[in-house]
Amino acid sequence: MVFKDKVVVVTGGAQGIGKCIAECFAREGAKVHVIDIQQGPWFVGDLADKATLERFAGDVIAKSGKVDVLVNNRIHH
Repeated sequence: MVFKDKVVVVTGGAQGIGKCIAECFAREGAKVHVIDIQQGPWFVGDLADKATLERFAGDVIAKSGKVDVLVNNRIHH
């Protein structure tokens, strides 16, 4: 597993390309953290909101202690 013990953050990871990216990292052994504005089992929120971003970052660090890879898949509408 290429990404065993690595921590990956994927923004916009609820569907489409972001979801595929998150799933691929997970299959390769990474601990994946997803944030998206869609409701689901991931962190729900909009990265454009500073308070949301700070809560998400705190959650990731509390659960995993670090970030090795950041995939910024957020799309502006």
